[in-house]
Amino acid sequence: MTDFGEYVTDVVHEPTQTDSPGFDLTVDSVSEVVEPGRIDFGGGELETAGVSPHASEKRNPDDDYEWWTLRSGQYLIEYNESLTGEATVTLQPRTELLERGATHPTLHVDALPRVPLSVGGAGLRLKENARISTIVEAEE
Repeated sequence: MTDFGEYVTDVVHEPTQTDSPGFDLTVDSVSEVVEPGRIDFGGGELETAGVSPHASEKRNPDDDYEWWTLRSGQYLIEYNESLTGEATVTLQPRTELLERGATHPTLHVDALPRVPLSVGGAGLRLKENARISTIVEAEE
């Protein structure tokens, strides 16, 4: 079994993030795509999409953390954590995310890119630092 602590940096709270198989990752920011990007065959016309931070707010004035209220749609998420690049892992959505009508792709990565988050139905309320993804050993 892999000790993911060797490969994950900027951890929020390791005991909680390792209390199930794999290593849970936490959300740092949510953005919306506001300007289209471009992809071509050769890469000479490749352009990054324009993004804008999605607004968040505290539920109560005394709260330490904010919440994003996400309507049905597509978003880009960034994690608090980073990977060292010394290993390739499988990044997958946590069951808790799936059971609330949201998901993101399963990816094999050695660094954590911004990840598209799909929110369906009635939307999702997502708290800052929520555990939304898990990394596990990449299948050979």
